[in-house]
Amino acid sequence: MPAHECAGIFWGLAMVRSLIGRLAGPSLRTRVLWLVLAALVLVGLAGWLTLYRIIDSLTLQFGTMIAERQVQYDRYRGMAALSREISLAEALSRSPAMVDWFADEHDPDRKARGLAEMEHYRTAFTDQSVFLVVNASGNYYFNDAQDSFGDDPYSYTLQPSLQRDAWYYATRARREGCHLNVNVDEVLRLTKVWINCLVNRDGEVLGMVGTGLDLTDFIREVVDLPQPGVESIFVDQGGAVQAHRDASLVDFRSITKDIAEKTTIFSLVDDIEDMALLRAMMNGAIEAPDQIRTATLTMGGMPRLVGVGYLDHIGWYNITVMDLQTIIDRRIFLPVGLAAIAILVAVGLALSWIFRIAVLKRLEKVEAGLVALRGGKRAVMEPDRSADEIGRLSRTLIEMSDTITEARLSLESQVRERTEQLQSLVNLDALTKIYNRRGFEEKFAVHRRREDDARRVNGLMLIDIDNFKTVNDTAGHSAGDQVVIEVARRLKAALRRVDVCARWGGDEFIVLVRDCSPQALSQIAEALTEMMRQMPVMLSDGEQLDVTISIGAVLVMADDSLELATEMADAALYRAKEEGRDRVVLFERGETIGEDVEGSSDDVPARPADAI
Repeated sequence: MPAHECAGIFWGLAMVRSLIGRLAGPSLRTRVLWLVLAALVLVGLAGWLTLYRIIDSLTLQFGTMIAERQVQYDRYRGMAALSREISLAEALSRSPAMVDWFADEHDPDRKARGLAEMEHYRTAFTDQSVFLVVNASGNYYFNDAQDSFGDDPYSYTLQPSLQRDAWYYATRARREGCHLNVNVDEVLRLTKVWINCLVNRDGEVLGMVGTGLDLTDFIREVVDLPQPGVESIFVDQGGAVQAHRDASLVDFRSITKDIAEKTTIFSLVDDIEDMALLRAMMNGAIEAPDQIRTATLTMGGMPRLVGVGYLDHIGWYNITVMDLQTIIDRRIFLPVGLAAIAILVAVGLALSWIFRIAVLKRLEKVEAGLVALRGGKRAVMEPDRSADEIGRLSRTLIEMSDTITEARLSLESQVRERTEQLQSLVNLDALTKIYNRRGFEEKFAVHRRREDDARRVNGLMLIDIDNFKTVNDTAGHSAGDQVVIEVARRLKAALRRVDVCARWGGDEFIVLVRDCSPQALSQIAEALTEMMRQMPVMLSDGEQLDVTISIGAVLVMADDSLELATEMADAALYRAKEEGRDRVVLFERGETIGEDVEGSSDDVPARPADAI
């Protein structure tokens, strides 16, 4: 079916659906009735589309049969016109008299026998004309139906440099066999096919013999068919058009042309895929000449059924192109289609009325009880006590309503719990199980929003494990992980519940101390360093490591951002590292924050003099 017809059908369906939506209203009965009507329309359209596809299939099958018969008919008529002439030319090319003469052109006896053989075959040809070419000398001999050159058939000597003689050298390059070449005499308004048969002895080309055949009647009777929608074309093995009702498409003198110069059957096909398919059909016809290949190709912007046969005796293809829309009038199927749709609609209307009486009214009662369930509440409905499907449906819906309500409440509870768990996992460090950087940032923001006194001051500490790189290098990364876990555990245990402890990254931790003074912040930081100093870390293999920490601390004012606070604490931590590690440095507000501070590390980086 054409694309524009499909688009029109879908547009019509959309319009029907929109109209039903406006007219249906909230009533279930009205909606069902409209849906039944829409279903009838859809069924009718589906029936029409099915019928259309059936018509397409029947048309294609019928057209394929016609195409195969037409190709066979054209093959018969084409071969009838050409096969006798080709057989005679082949017999002349194998004649011993001709072979002997071509081997020694200047021997008088051989020449006499050769010319007599030539004259004998000339009278047998339909055109009663014959030509010979001796390869060794290039001499061209010719005599016509009027025996105009009977006394001396020599005409001229062919030369490879002359374009008019290119046909001979192009045919000679094929080494053997008979080859056809179509030409036109524009003065006499005659179309001729020249039959050129090579004379061969032990693989050596001795020359050529042949005749011409007037194809004017052939084209009028075989190719120029009066039947509308059917077009017969004959092409050679290269695809060059040899016979066509439109003389401008015939590729005259194709044997001397390059492929790029030829007018081929492929130029009549619209796209590359169809060209490849046509070539495959032609190749298949050569492999099995008795079989006809058919396919639908796009030619001139329209689909055409194409049949391909092969005339193996002359090396031509006969191709039939059919316009099925012209051959088969689809309107003959219209009454059948309309009658089928009318019957279908009548049956549908009767069924819809029965459905309304036996089903719809009872379903309306079920629909009334499902209003609450649709709103997310437990459905309240009166069960249908009947033993049929609707009764069982009513009771099943009541049970399902109870189950769904309970399952929904349970699922909502599980979702809330799972969401909280996932949120907790996102904010926790996988190794230490304390807050990670993201978790600390969220806690910091939450505390800021909850501060009830703008004058409240909090403390912030950046804590770095001293010489942590040495631990990893000497004891291994597993030992480093154990040290990080133990430091995190001690920090969390030493702080208050209102304080926030997090792993800031690598071997660095961050602590928010709620509501503290400079003295309290300094005392807490000193206590933490002393705790680490006094208690070595016990590894899993029993080895003990002396671990110390350095702390940079700062008082955070109400208008300080987290970024500013961490920069100040980092500057203090840098000083603690620079002054020998295992100590606490409290950032003073008058100090300058170094622009290149990037966090503490075990190897203290060089910084500008004003970074402290």
